[in-house]
Amino acid sequence: MMNRGDDQTDRFIDEGIWEHDFDDNSRVLDQVRSMQTGERIAIKAAYIKKHGLNFETGGNTVSVMAIKAIGVIAENMGDGRRLQVHWQRVSPAREWYFYTYQPTIWKVTPGDWKTDALIDFTFQNKPQDIDRFRNAPFWRERFGTDPKEHKRFRWARFYQAIADGLVNHAADRSRLIAFLQELQPSVENLGLLSGDQFADGSKGFIQDIDPFTLFGLFNRSIKDSNRRAIAAALAQFLGVEEALPESFEGIPVLNNQKSWFFPYAKNRDPAQIDALWQVFQSGLALADADTEQAIERFSRDFDAAMGYFGVAWNLTFGLYWCRPWSFLSLDERSRSYISEKLRLTIGRNGHKHRCSAADYLQLIESLKQRFEEPDFSVHSFPDLSLEAWSYTASGTDTDDDESADDEAAVNEIDDTPVVEPVIPLTPYGIDDIQADGCFLPPSELERILRRLRDKKNLILQGPPGTGKTWLAKRLGMALVGHLVQEPQLRSVQFHPNLSYEDFVRGWRPNANGGIALHEGVFMQMVKGALEHPSQTHVLVIEEINRGNPAQIFGELLTLLESGKRTPRDAMQLCYPDPDGVHRPVHVPGNLYVIGTMNIADRSLALVDMAFRRRFAFIDLEPCLGETWREWVVTRLQMDLAAAANIEQRLGQLNAAIVADNRLGKAFQIGHSYVTPTQSLEGRSSRDWFAEVVASELKPLLQEYWFDAPEEAERQAAALLEGW
Repeated sequence: MMNRGDDQTDRFIDEGIWEHDFDDNSRVLDQVRSMQTGERIAIKAAYIKKHGLNFETGGNTVSVMAIKAIGVIAENMGDGRRLQVHWQRVSPAREWYFYTYQPTIWKVTPGDWKTDALIDFTFQNKPQDIDRFRNAPFWRERFGTDPKEHKRFRWARFYQAIADGLVNHAADRSRLIAFLQELQPSVENLGLLSGDQFADGSKGFIQDIDPFTLFGLFNRSIKDSNRRAIAAALAQFLGVEEALPESFEGIPVLNNQKSWFFPYAKNRDPAQIDALWQVFQSGLALADADTEQAIERFSRDFDAAMGYFGVAWNLTFGLYWCRPWSFLSLDERSRSYISEKLRLTIGRNGHKHRCSAADYLQLIESLKQRFEEPDFSVHSFPDLSLEAWSYTASGTDTDDDESADDEAAVNEIDDTPVVEPVIPLTPYGIDDIQADGCFLPPSELERILRRLRDKKNLILQGPPGTGKTWLAKRLGMALVGHLVQEPQLRSVQFHPNLSYEDFVRGWRPNANGGIALHEGVFMQMVKGALEHPSQTHVLVIEEINRGNPAQIFGELLTLLESGKRTPRDAMQLCYPDPDGVHRPVHVPGNLYVIGTMNIADRSLALVDMAFRRRFAFIDLEPCLGETWREWVVTRLQMDLAAAANIEQRLGQLNAAIVADNRLGKAFQIGHSYVTPTQSLEGRSSRDWFAEVVASELKPLLQEYWFDAPEEAERQAAALLEGW
């Protein structure tokens, strides 16, 4: 779409291009610049459907993404705006369900079953396995093939239907007010509607109402029988045919004393109720068609509504009631559950240190991505609300008055928004690892990455000089999918003096001369991964067996296990959080650990079995051969004959090391020793190798054969014999 909504598909196909007309949005420009010649690209259209589907929806709407054209990028113009593309029209457009995404530009990276299926559907014309998606955790409650799954949150259909019925009264609320006046005498707990106060000093029945206050009439702390009576009368008035809820369990309720979303008429901004109807309508529009235009409108309306007296966190209740599968309730229990149990940060850059629209939508998106993880504790917003309903909080969230508007309290809070710089995305994958100088075949790199994805924790072990640390960091970037630095990819080295307090959490001196709890690198990585669940985070631990891994990881060793990466398996650490509260901790599934281990070092003990069971181990060996020769000759200007001779001599030395029963395979000499770190242009390849033997290989061999120095001398001499 361009020019305020005009469809450009035909023009793009005819002209062989793709472009956009966004403002100078640096993130979009960087995304476009990162696109590579030869990569596949598709044009999509996102919308929702409720009818005309060939599977049961249970009355729920389904997100749809229609593929309208596919192509291959022929040229990137480099301006961040325009591409040359060889297009192929898809006619009729093919509809893909459930796993859709709202931003205009969506980079789909293989490696997950959902992304693999989408790529095959789009570019290989393969059918979508609808049942697999329907029964995945995030969609099972609404669309699963087992009818029993649909019963737990059946109330959601009734609430959504009430919201749909209210839309018809957005412009003229007079009939709603008349209905409520007629209903009040016959139903308990509606006396609050007669308590408005007007500018002339009189009191009486409300003269206007917003949709959320109206929803709140049957979502307060009153008897369930009264809740049903009010809900039934409202449903009849609105023409709702969905069955009344059998239970209200887990549905957030308003404080009975503060259940209006607006102040008395005498104090009210005349635009407030209209603003609440605006955010109600834009919220429904966003839930039903998650386009960027809908996001922009909702964000504007949400931030405007949050600025009014009496709204506060209650606005999120109302949005949740209207579209429980799309919006998150941030009632007090849910806030505690999210921050303490799920360990996610709730942004507070909005009015009076509450959520802004950007904070709210970011949290929603982060949770949606976590909901798709099979082992995550909850899989939908209703599921989260229900779990939070029975969760015992620590009581650290002191903002427990949902409608509070205390001016004095907020003045003490620094609510300056945190703006994160946008980092250009440079793709990185297996081909890039090889281009950087890896001599393993692509199939082996794919195998290693596959084991890392499955196990979450992996150790590269092998003789010195096999490039373990070098490869670990590049595997981390390939797992992420693009070049990345801290905090998403971090490296730490274990050593004998490293402790749990250094690595996880412990008391440390502070600048004031006292001591304070300090988060180690691992807990910093855990926090970063929890706050950004859509990102892959990788911790590289060099020489992991130089310390005592079981002692350094402590109780987190249990939580490293791939099957225990959920809030359900969370444990309390030895030390509390820096604020003094003991909160359970879990290692999120988007945090991966890559260790390196030199098993030739006699001074190191082998790791214990409990630690070993939580890691996949990959053996690396010297990689000398055609790929190595081509690299050192073409990239580093090593003489071809010298390269072949070096390969042969090192191969003979490694054969002798393997055959010696005092040593073995773990003591071979890796290819890094004979791979120059910079070009040999203008230098003698033979002189370079002689220097390496004298200053690196001979001392290493003397260490190997410390009890047989004559053998070390003989092997070192053999490397240069006739050289």
